[in-house]
Amino acid sequence: VLLSAIAAATSRIRLAAAAIIAPLRHPLLLAKDLATLDLLSEGRLVVQPTVSWHRDEYEALGVPFRKRGRLLDEQLEAWRAVWARSPASFEGDHYEFHDVYVEPKPYRPEGPRLWFGGQTLHPPLLRRLVRYGSGFHPLGRPSPEELERLRAAMAEAGRDMSELELIGGTRATFPDANSPAPLEPALETIPEQLDQGFTSFCIKPSQFLDDASEFAAWCREVIRRVEAL
Repeated sequence: VLLSAIAAATSRIRLAAAAIIAPLRHPLLLAKDLATLDLLSEGRLVVQPTVSWHRDEYEALGVPFRKRGRLLDEQLEAWRAVWARSPASFEGDHYEFHDVYVEPKPYRPEGPRLWFGGQTLHPPLLRRLVRYGSGFHPLGRPSPEELERLRAAMAEAGRDMSELELIGGTRATFPDANSPAPLEPALETIPEQLDQGFTSFCIKPSQFLDDASEFAAWCREVIRRVEAL
């Protein structure tokens, strides 16, 4: 809902739904919402589907926590089916539908751009990146060995690493329990990440600001400092 409001008030910025805990929702309803938002924003939507770690959320909604990875895999296949054509059918171990129309279609036939990430490049994450991914947004810093495994897997699947946006980030260091973190040390890791091939960076303003009225000036300062690096 919030991203829809942002989409209506903007024309250029990307809308990053990062992250969406897909297994907590039905794939058809989620596919419908995401396709509509992607069309409304003229293809500016980026979605990072994930499974989360929070067992309580799954229990509250009656979704089996131990099956969350398999649920996500079926979600991805179901989305691909309904975004590409109507009517669409899908039959899996957990979801099944036949001759379903999901309209409107997303801005592109393949749907919104999909990012994937995690603390480590485990086999399911690697498989999803290669099969569906347009972006790798790790939680933390991937090792050179992990990046090489990703390159090799992409090449084996006939894909080039240039097809995969690498999204880096910053880590805040707070001086005490009540103060925002200083910006400059957080940005110092960006040049090294650029050398590794990362081209986009996520930074959380709330870690560095206490006053929302300073947000616009803070954004300009971030850009100035990054360009200086």
